[in-house]
Amino acid sequence: MGQAVVHFEIIGNDPERLRGYYGDLFGWEFDTPSPVSKEVSEPGSYGFLNLIKSEDGTGIRGGVGGGPGYPTHAVFYVEVPKVETALRRAEKLGGTRVMGPVESPNGLVVGHFTDPEGTLIGVAGAA
Repeated sequence: MGQAVVHFEIIGNDPERLRGYYGDLFGWEFDTPSPVSKEVSEPGSYGFLNLIKSEDGTGIRGGVGGGPGYPTHAVFYVEVPKVETALRRAEKLGGTRVMGPVESPNGLVVGHFTDPEGTLIGVAGAA
């Protein structure tokens, strides 16, 4: 069975401005500050997007954060049983580990890797 996409992030140098932009553009509202590991965003500068569901009842949680010095990017996270195992498998298949595993203050463990063409992907789950 495949693994689900469970979260996305938009990270930039001015997270407050980005949240304002996406809030105006899509009507998104954020819970700021939200708990996050310092490897992902300045802890006080991250905001979880309140879950918005489509007409069929589906939706993906997200967050916008970052701060000065954080590389600008957008990434989606796939839920995995163990982040370390997924990162090792990504490397074995030709990807490159970028971050993690790291644990956020709320206990969520995440990691980043790039696929063989350099696309940034996230994984989230247990250590």
